[in-house]
Amino acid sequence: MKIVHMKQIESYVYQKFYEEGTGHDYYHMKRVASMARHLASLERADMLVAEAAGWLHDIADRKLTNDPEAANQELVQFLKGIGVEKTDRMAIDMAIADVSYQQGHKKPKSLEGQIVQDADRLDAIGAIGIARAFAFGGARNRLIHEEDNPHTTIQHFYDKLLRLKDLMNTASAAAIAGERHHFMEAYLRQFYQEWQVEADSTADLS
Repeated sequence: MKIVHMKQIESYVYQKFYEEGTGHDYYHMKRVASMARHLASLERADMLVAEAAGWLHDIADRKLTNDPEAANQELVQFLKGIGVEKTDRMAIDMAIADVSYQQGHKKPKSLEGQIVQDADRLDAIGAIGIARAFAFGGARNRLIHEEDNPHTTIQHFYDKLLRLKDLMNTASAAAIAGERHHFMEAYLRQFYQEWQVEADSTADLS
């Protein structure tokens, strides 16, 4: 793969996701691609394949398209069209095949895939992860929080986000995940403290 391909891939992703409002936008792809390249350098993986897969990992995600198969076929034709070699196309395809958390926590077969999965999960935690969680919840008309409601954004922290620290594939990602996990725990403590103040104030009015 050549550096010039990365600029073309970035432009392709920008055109598809620059208006996406669920937290799975162009900037999410950019962060995942950058982190994937960084992790690949630490883990001695193919940095260009990891970066390209980071850019493209959500192209056929069911959250973002009604026809994943068509989206994937379009991606194949795009990569062929810009001259990406077959071996690199296969490596990218393998790297993004099992990245999604919705795939049942599957561990990607290639090291580059494991790295992209780590990069994607790192973007789901910490300060950025918190912002993305509420963006996604708002886009899906979810309440921020409500006791005994299993479909709120705060509940999503317990269903997924707080579990990600222990699901990293690489030591490099695990080190970063620990810090971001602690930030989320601190955020939740502050959230509940402020939420309780609000609840007490409401009670005083009744």
